Amino acid sequence: MADTKKNTAKVELHLLEPRATEKTYAESMKRTYVFPVKKSMSKQEIAKLVEKEFNVTVISIRTLIRDGKKTKYSKGKHAYPGTTFRQDKKFAYVTLKEGDSIKVFEEQEDNTKASAKDVKEAKKAEKEAKKTKKADKNAGKENK
Repeated sequence: MADTKKNTAKVELHLLEPRATEKTYAESMKRTYVFPVKKSMSKQEIAKLVEKEFNVTVISIRTLIRDGKKTKYSKGKHAYPGTTFRQDKKFAYVTLKEGDSIKVFEEQEDNTKASAKDVKEAKKAEKEAKKTKKADKNAGKENK
């Protein structure tokens, strides 16, 4: 019998997205960006992937594996409770060449500035709406 299974190659999509936290913001000032990556990826694979996706030059990479947190569980009222661990996570600290950067925080800052203006305008509109409601109530009381 001929093998009826199709030989399909696995297509792995690696979509790297830098972490956007306060700590990584401080690191980005030193041209170092933090990426969560698969535990099986090597430094060379990470470097190729970052260079390909963001069109930058990688100088160095540091990796670390954070152990999963300990969590408690119980399987019911009379069952003996136990503990287990969450999955370990691997992070890559990628340092870029002088002059290269990845836009992580600039885009978010622009959005927050625009949203702050929108919030101010919305607050003004709410105040005006409250004033008109009060005026309508007072006018209704006077008519009675």
